[in-house]
Amino acid sequence: MPSPLPPTPVPLAERVPVLLSCALSCAGSALLLCSQALWPELRTRPRQLLLHLSLADLLSALSYFYGVLRDFQGTSWDCVLQGALSTFANTSSFFWTMAIALYLYLSIVRGSPAGQGLLWGFHAVSWGVPLAITVAAVALRKIGYDASNVSVGWCWVNLDAEDRLLWMLLAGKLWEILAYITLPVLYLLIRKHINRAHAALSEYRPILPAAPALRPHTSVADKKLILIPLIFIFLRIWSTVRFVLTLCDSPAVQNPVLVVLHGIGNTFQGGANCILFVLCTRAVRARLLALLCCSPSAQGPPGSWQHPQTHGDGHKDGDKDLDVPKPLLPRT
Repeated sequence: MPSPLPPTPVPLAERVPVLLSCALSCAGSALLLCSQALWPELRTRPRQLLLHLSLADLLSALSYFYGVLRDFQGTSWDCVLQGALSTFANTSSFFWTMAIALYLYLSIVRGSPAGQGLLWGFHAVSWGVPLAITVAAVALRKIGYDASNVSVGWCWVNLDAEDRLLWMLLAGKLWEILAYITLPVLYLLIRKHINRAHAALSEYRPILPAAPALRPHTSVADKKLILIPLIFIFLRIWSTVRFVLTLCDSPAVQNPVLVVLHGIGNTFQGGANCILFVLCTRAVRARLLALLCCSPSAQGPPGSWQHPQTHGDGHKDGDKDLDVPKPLLPRT
């Protein structure tokens, strides 16, 4: 590979919006975690997966905040520590994001509720693989100063390493690119299945009084199934662009607009998830507004809220909780 580019300067004017993005992401992730603690009736299986994603996003935003604030100029002990934490949390976030999409696909399209084995598999992969990669990278001294050419002040893979491309792929980029492919495919398959299900039921709607009530809920679900992969790609693509530009030894990697977009995209995932799954989810939003207005109903007395239904296998129906309808057709 060609020699690395000169370090990319990250002035205060570029760091401030990234630090703000980190703070908002921390607040969003914390709000998602608090919603689980405050309202036990919302602890459905998809939101349990979302809980782990929020933990990864919170750790990621905190580590990025420290890195941007420090604006490292060389490899040091705290550079390696920050780089290791952000590598672990960021990679784990990719895996949990794909795990949620896979869970919804299996539940809605395949009609097969996930058992404990699959959930343990999610944990093993989404926590175990990033941990193994991070430990190996630290042990082999691959984490360090990257001259802000593939970051925005924080530390990641040391660009002085001869096999830096391999470690940049293992420490995030490979899983990021895999998510670009996996998320749109799975969510498009889910949306296609839901549309087919409602089309199949359309001939019965005149004799089903409750059928028109499905339309607003389905409209919200359709929007979310489109927005989830689009938002993920929009936030992450700037990091991938700078990664490619660095490999090509292009000076465009130092473009200030691109640097800021990269910083915000890498750090705002927790905030985006909060907008989608708290502010834009009716059940959670209603409880949050009631709590802010000091309404007694926010405490969730018996009968004040409709609890998620329980399937025969004992787990709660979580698809409706995420504004995604339950499967309406048999397995395809």
